[in-house]
Amino acid sequence: MYSTKYGKTIKLFLMDADPDGRMVCELSNWNGKAYRIPRGKVKDCSDRQDLKGTSVYLLFGRAESSTSKAKVYIGEAENAYSRLVQHVSEKEFWNESVVFISKDENLNKAHIKYLESRLYEIATSAGRYDIENGNTPTRSSISESDQAEMEEFIEYIKILINTMGFKVFEPLIKVESNTKNPDEVFFVKGARGADSRGKRTSDGFVVFSGSKVAVDTVPSFPKGFNALRDELIDNEIIVKEGEDLVLVSDYLFSSPSAAAAVIMGRSANGLIEWKNSKGKELKAVEETEISKANTSMQSIANVSVD
Repeated sequence: MYSTKYGKTIKLFLMDADPDGRMVCELSNWNGKAYRIPRGKVKDCSDRQDLKGTSVYLLFGRAESSTSKAKVYIGEAENAYSRLVQHVSEKEFWNESVVFISKDENLNKAHIKYLESRLYEIATSAGRYDIENGNTPTRSSISESDQAEMEEFIEYIKILINTMGFKVFEPLIKVESNTKNPDEVFFVKGARGADSRGKRTSDGFVVFSGSKVAVDTVPSFPKGFNALRDELIDNEIIVKEGEDLVLVSDYLFSSPSAAAAVIMGRSANGLIEWKNSKGKELKAVEETEISKANTSMQSIANVSVD
């Protein structure tokens, strides 16, 4: 299996000399290839012979609101181009597609059925996107050696799709990171029942399921955060449980301050409000991290000079 401790080289080719156009992505030492194709550019792919073979693909649609999820459809095809043309006329929700093929044409029907099923399973577990498949894909039975190859293929798919900005296979919280270092978890408590836990991520700040939200807000509560809070309540992401308001699923906020403000029902500086288990503010934690990094770099520089 691929080990994430080694660097990888990704080659991007802009087919239309436009970052918003068609794109080919390849990864060093991998026999696969990815096409990123906007909906409006599918018609321009009729001459791509490698898109007329077996593939697994994803269709992506944007979220309808700030609190709803983006959409994805995961499928397989024996002729990717024909299938995308079909989806242009039959499925309205999507605006971009990503197609994965094998450069050595080594993917057969059983392989892509296996990939489709596994990718559906991983995306469902991650919970980042609303999955538009009407039915759960059936998994084909393949040999143990083929299964090992397909699982490796999936690891490369996850790297490329994430690099493209579609975190469909990435859970909001990586459980192993929490168990390694409990100090990565931050807490906030406040008036009117606010009592929450959360964690920094590369996307923002995630507040954990089960966190309690202030039952009401102060008159000076900013309109933008008030609208977000109301939308979370309307969409039943925050629900009433007895006398409490509770977050029923992990939720990604754009910043620690946005998270703290919605949780506490007032303006809040998240860098100060969120504290780890030792009572250390998030701001101080980040300053310590930067200081340690600078010290480490200086030590390396001193060794190089010597």
